[in-house]
Amino acid sequence: MNKILIVRLGALGDLIHALPVAAALRRAFSHARIDWLVDVRHRELLDLVPVIDRRIAVNTSSAGSLLAAIREMRRSRYDFALDLQGLLKSAVLARASGALGVIGFPRPLLREEMAALFYTETAGLDATHVIRKNLSMLKGLGIDVARIEFPLESRTPEIATAARRSLGLGDSDPFAIINPGAAWPNKRWPPVYFGEVAAGLAKRHGLRSIVSWGPGEKELANTVVAASHDSAVVSPGTTLGELVALAREAAVMVSGDTGPIHVAGAVGTPLVGIYGPTNPDRNGPWTSQDLTVSRFGNCECHYQRQCHAKRWCLLDVSPREVLELVDERLAAAAHA
Repeated sequence: MNKILIVRLGALGDLIHALPVAAALRRAFSHARIDWLVDVRHRELLDLVPVIDRRIAVNTSSAGSLLAAIREMRRSRYDFALDLQGLLKSAVLARASGALGVIGFPRPLLREEMAALFYTETAGLDATHVIRKNLSMLKGLGIDVARIEFPLESRTPEIATAARRSLGLGDSDPFAIINPGAAWPNKRWPPVYFGEVAAGLAKRHGLRSIVSWGPGEKELANTVVAASHDSAVVSPGTTLGELVALAREAAVMVSGDTGPIHVAGAVGTPLVGIYGPTNPDRNGPWTSQDLTVSRFGNCECHYQRQCHAKRWCLLDVSPREVLELVDERLAAAAHA
């Protein structure tokens, strides 16, 4: 096996869930060239992944960018392309790469069934967690994976120093991260509840909190801080690389189902997740030590961006319930 292409365009959390595939390929084929086709918006994450040889960034809304990416891929003459996304556009791009073999999931596991028309073979199982589903595709290359690994480097440790200073902490003092945002409104727990959790972290554990935010979320972070009883501060704007470094230093992260919680899990940060429309068994933390509070069983709007029910399921999750899980998670981390 000389040249392999991974096709997973986005989004952030999905890319994190695909990183163990790259790690397993590198272990199995130490001298192979492993490239990754990614949406240009998420290229920054793959720059932190040392097991990848080349990142091919594409803007799928631009015909010129698509043609340039296809030309670049075809010059590489891949032995195999793996489509981990299961969409029609990702399958078309995998086939357009010119790879001798194009592997995708079986039709029942695809997000868009038409994608199956562009594969030369299929592999994969409907595993409980999406990480295990991704890894099961490697059986098509004769690879069985026992250990989940996330080859993700941290290159900006100074961000944690700046965070501690903004909290009035010493260079080695612990802190928490509160992450209130999410791309889907249906995943966003009320910011005042996050503020109450920050206040509880300070009272119960002496932990002050950095409130992280992404594009368009700074006002949300400000609302959390205002409800925290002076227990939290808003994070400065961070790059993805800085988020990785900041999460690696945190004592715990409290977050809904969104990219940053998966980034934090990949670098070993203790997690407490808050889940409503998405299933934490499939999309949540992948270690038994990390904890989630979930209303997935009661949610009427599974995997929908907006809630259309009479009562939003996440309103039934109380700050006290989340704080009790934080107590449990921090106690486990202390004895690890």
